[in-house]
Amino acid sequence: MLGASLSLALAGCSMTSSNPEPVAQEVPVVLYAAGSLRDALTEVARDHEARTGQRLVLTFGPSGLLRERIEKGEGAQVFASADTQHPQRLGDGGGWAPQTVFVRNSLCALVQPALAVNTAKLLQTLLRPEVKLGMSTPKADPSGDYALALFQKAEAVVAGSRNQLTTKALQLTGGPASPAAPAGRNLYAWVMEQGQADVFLTYCTNAVAARQQVSALQVVPVPPALQVGAAYGLTVRQGAPAPAAAFAKALLAPPAQAILARHGFGAP
Repeated sequence: MLGASLSLALAGCSMTSSNPEPVAQEVPVVLYAAGSLRDALTEVARDHEARTGQRLVLTFGPSGLLRERIEKGEGAQVFASADTQHPQRLGDGGGWAPQTVFVRNSLCALVQPALAVNTAKLLQTLLRPEVKLGMSTPKADPSGDYALALFQKAEAVVAGSRNQLTTKALQLTGGPASPAAPAGRNLYAWVMEQGQADVFLTYCTNAVAARQQVSALQVVPVPPALQVGAAYGLTVRQGAPAPAAAFAKALLAPPAQAILARHGFGAP
């Protein structure tokens, strides 16, 4: 059903080819994608190139900032966002296909080794005045918007917590001026290693990847009452060459979905 929907949505984006055989393409497909997809989509792209001969050029970053760059004229052909709002905004502005959800994520807390916390006590820990709470930058990075949504849910659990959490949370990543991690370092592992936060709210995939670099870090699931699901939206520029739409559709196919699942993402 979803694959058929994507085919219809992208029908106006591609030019048909009379050659049914996969051939190496000199002009690459240009993909802009959320930073949380870096490891998974790099592997997906490598697999796609090996199977089809089609080259891809990948650019990763905060989804909101990427969308702004596209609106200013940068030549992305496929946009994979960590939310549905940014690709929908491109579609509403004209020139891009309606977005479709191609993968899902959820929020976890990345926690310093010395802090005693579990899922049941997570909100209680976040509200402690001495605990430094880190998050990404809302509007620029959907992870920050999801954190704000979590704060809103917390209000229903503990009155006054939304304002308290919003006030204390440090926007450490995802903004236009946010520092980049050193080459080869996971951004969230680096932030935690620098002591910038005691607890950092981020995607579970990011938290697990950070712990792979700094094994002492804790990954604490967010309790159901606070959990905010992250739906990742995909869109293709209208009039883009056929290989761009083909790659977008391939992201929903079993080989790509298996890679995404292995990196911790949920099915669309």
